[in-house]
Amino acid sequence: MANLAWKTFKGIPLALTLVWIAVFAAALHFMDKSVIAFLGILSSIVLVYYTNTSKTIKMIVGAAVLLIVIPLVAGENRYYMEVASQVGIYVAMALGLNIVVGFAGLLDLGYVAFFAAGAYAYAIFSTSQANEFIAGGLFPLSGDWFWPFLIVGLIVAAIFGILLGLPVLRVKGDYLAIVTLGFGEIIRIIFNNLDKPINITNGPQGITPIPSPELFGIKMGTPFYFYFIVLFVIAFIVLANIRFEHSRLGRAWIAVREDELAAQSMGISLLNTKLAAFATGASFAGVVGVIFAAKQTFIDPTSFTLMESIGILVMVILGGSGSIPGVVLGAAFVTILQVQLLKEFSNFLHSLQQSGIINLPNQLDPSKFQRLIFGIMLILVALYRPNGLIPAKRKKTDLDAIKESEYGKQKLGILGKLSQLATGKQS
Repeated sequence: MANLAWKTFKGIPLALTLVWIAVFAAALHFMDKSVIAFLGILSSIVLVYYTNTSKTIKMIVGAAVLLIVIPLVAGENRYYMEVASQVGIYVAMALGLNIVVGFAGLLDLGYVAFFAAGAYAYAIFSTSQANEFIAGGLFPLSGDWFWPFLIVGLIVAAIFGILLGLPVLRVKGDYLAIVTLGFGEIIRIIFNNLDKPINITNGPQGITPIPSPELFGIKMGTPFYFYFIVLFVIAFIVLANIRFEHSRLGRAWIAVREDELAAQSMGISLLNTKLAAFATGASFAGVVGVIFAAKQTFIDPTSFTLMESIGILVMVILGGSGSIPGVVLGAAFVTILQVQLLKEFSNFLHSLQQSGIINLPNQLDPSKFQRLIFGIMLILVALYRPNGLIPAKRKKTDLDAIKESEYGKQKLGILGKLSQLATGKQS
């Protein structure tokens, strides 16, 4: 019954979506640190996706919410913009992992290693840490170098992706997951111990202070500026995902995901296809790593643990592996749950405890049950939405139209050659 009702769903009226945006934008402006108002304005992006209107209008309304409404009503509130920029960072990370897991079907549990590569690439050379192994006192670099290092982080992470891809091409499935898990841990341990004999990463002490971005003399160290930087990167990654999905390489990834043997028999090079997937997904993580380092102004190996990789993988699976809007929704949902909802609920219970209304043991603090809640969510999704919250749409082809076309009426490939040979013999 639920599936039938969903299939008959025609979309949300545009007027209702606009009213929703207006109401929660006003609430966000007048209510300080209101979780409901903030969630309402963020969920309006989901409403826009399901609105019964053209794609052009959806893009205009969605862009207006992200670029105009949220900065206007919440731009002066550091709390809102901090949460929004954090959500954007994980959305960009999940979109990068979606290429590896969603498109190519390669289970990667060491994705955070590429994130760390981009972060350390910027952190080392933007601080005096680089003077430890490069003579001349050329460092630290100013915040103006943040923009070129977005490209540097992309290249460095792509190289790490290729280094990971080369030794794992002979394994697949569970063995691939184990190898990538080991790669992620190896990179973290290397960064943790690379302070001897030459101090490159400063080991477990981390690197600080990492300069914030600068543009035309303007320091962009506040969450407000990082919000727009992250939006720009997300737009680039989404556009790249769409182009890859409908390109020859993207179709090769999907073919490898569905059946490696069949893909190889069709002439697809597994070596080049898998390496391209690892390098592309890793490069996006490297860009986000540079942003993360500049935003935090401090990084150390504890920021790049296995649980970070698993958390990003949860976002992809929860939203819908291979689905770009699904991955965005899954990443936003998990990040908001982790960064805001559980902490706000924990603070609410603590306030009740201080008032003497309830007696909450420290072991029952909701903020400590993040992994338990993620596990329950994955079980529920596996049972009731196995393809994710927004499943990937398969492209449907009208076979009858193809048969009636000029290409369907003529024999192509080996059949065409056989027909030509038969015609030549008869003549």
